[in-house]
Amino acid sequence: MHDTHDNDELDEEFSGPSKSAVKRQMTALQEMGESLTKLTDKQLDKIPLLDERLLDAVRETHQIKSNSARKRHMQYIGKLMRDIDADAIQKALREMYQQKQKTDDAFHQLEQLRDQVLEQGLPGIEQVIQKWPSADRQQLRQMLLQHQRELNNNKPPAASRKLFKYLRELQEY
Repeated sequence: MHDTHDNDELDEEFSGPSKSAVKRQMTALQEMGESLTKLTDKQLDKIPLLDERLLDAVRETHQIKSNSARKRHMQYIGKLMRDIDADAIQKALREMYQQKQKTDDAFHQLEQLRDQVLEQGLPGIEQVIQKWPSADRQQLRQMLLQHQRELNNNKPPAASRKLFKYLRELQEY
């Protein structure tokens, strides 16, 4: 039978996060720091980086060419990340990535619609008119005919690009 003194020592010994948990947390901070280094200056301005040392370190990363120096620098950024409110940064990054995902999804949907219009012809144009009643049917037909001529003459797909641009304009209004 163990006496209570031994249990108290064990509780003191194992209080706090394990070494593995601490290492995972540090790695996560370093990865977050690395994702900050991939942002443009305009994107960085939207992230709440209040620590000037961290902001400078993130910007310096773009100038480092050596892999070993970059790795050390990323560790330094991870160390600086320990002293700041990482939750606010994580939230801002998540919102930025979600917005990018929405933009990418909308772009892909427009690409699909353009491809359907070019493939289906007049029924595809009717799809566009249903979605955007203000769309110019005549302009859509002209782009469709131009696309057909380009295909027949092995020309670059200028009409396809024009159609995509027109659909994007319709979507933005």
